[in-house]
Amino acid sequence: GALESWQAMVEKLAVDHTATLFANPQVDVVHSLAEPLPTAVIAHILGIAGDDLAAFKEWSNETVRLANANMSPSGVKQGIAGMRAIGHFHHYFTNKLRQGQLLDDHTVLGRLVANAHDGKLSNDELFFFAFLLLLAGNETTTNMLGTLFLTLSENPDQLRLLQEQPNLIPSAIEEQLRYYAPIQGLYRTARSDYVVENTTIPAGSRVLLLWGAANRDPRQFENPDEFRVERNPTGHVSFGSGVHLCLGAQLARLEGHTVLREIVKHVDSIEIVGEPGWRTNPTLRGLEKLNVRLTRRDISTDAADLAGARS
Repeated sequence: GALESWQAMVEKLAVDHTATLFANPQVDVVHSLAEPLPTAVIAHILGIAGDDLAAFKEWSNETVRLANANMSPSGVKQGIAGMRAIGHFHHYFTNKLRQGQLLDDHTVLGRLVANAHDGKLSNDELFFFAFLLLLAGNETTTNMLGTLFLTLSENPDQLRLLQEQPNLIPSAIEEQLRYYAPIQGLYRTARSDYVVENTTIPAGSRVLLLWGAANRDPRQFENPDEFRVERNPTGHVSFGSGVHLCLGAQLARLEGHTVLREIVKHVDSIEIVGEPGWRTNPTLRGLEKLNVRLTRRDISTDAADLAGARS
């Protein structure tokens, strides 16, 4: 129900951001689309708008960069800026929540409060939920959208297939999630002895689950290193599984579907300019920069061809 109420907004934001992208023949898709779009979507579902939106975006950018901070001088500076941004977020949300704001029926926090049947959620709990949503929904979706352009540039035949069969767009997004898992892996702790084939994982052991490797397992996917939009790999684990299934899976899919639909509609080819810049993070798989040259699709010619084929 929540997703249905946000669908029109997400689609409009995606269309607006891609329109800006397509207006420039050469552009960095990470900075122009992959980073700002998820931030704008999350701001909306949190109920942040107007004069607060600019500050929210600035704090979001600083906070998300924490995921890629390192122990270099620049990394330490980046980390300090991120921690300062968290302080701004906490102060902002605490003040708004005390005033009863950000809790409308259409916001995610408002829905949480309305459905907290087992007790009242504190303002700190609401803040940390919003903060988790900001981190989890930003970086991962950014990675998915950025690598999508890289994949399509390397597989022009698949882009052409999508232009011929746009009904394959949902399948293509699932294949992109499998092909370039936004999160490569995370640790879990075994709560009891667990047998995997001939090996027992002892209780209390730390286990690294490599979803990126699982998504390329040839026992599960035929020719796993190939990108095929017709594959529809519903068994991929990029969103986790079971009780750990990603809360924002359907929201991320909606953003991906809309962006890919606009690419298929408006772009004939994607050429990478220079070398892609990858984020140096062992957990997250995504691009820091991706300069591309877009060749616009002649929609009128395609429509004429389609009309001729139908006649």
